[in-house]
Amino acid sequence: MLGVQVARQLKAAGLAWKPQLGDRFAIPDRDLDDELFVLSNMLIQVHDRPEGRIIAFNGTTEWALDDVDLGEALWLPREDQLRELLGGTFRELRREPGGHLVRVELLGQEHTFTAAHAEEAYAAALLHVLAAAF
Repeated sequence: MLGVQVARQLKAAGLAWKPQLGDRFAIPDRDLDDELFVLSNMLIQVHDRPEGRIIAFNGTTEWALDDVDLGEALWLPREDQLRELLGGTFRELRREPGGHLVRVELLGQEHTFTAAHAEEAYAAALLHVLAAAF
């Protein structure tokens, strides 16, 4: 799973979150940094309000947290979501000794990114693609 630091980098690079069921997210800077939340039908849902989108926590399972603005939440994309976000630039994921390698092609040039976990290698590749887009 991606950490908060990498998720912050992705958000700062322009990655937009379109919340879907099953998405993982964190709520940093509210003494909840180590907590992982998942959007679900019953407990945690996204609602459109006149003042903006919110994430609502239903029931008593999430302490006294009623809702937070979507902008306060930090999306932690899964491996499949990161791969999908790479789109047509993605060429290969390969397991190597000590980690994973992701290869992308961007503007006719190949780039490789390695990390201990596949999600981290995908995230590094996506950061590169996002930086090239701006």
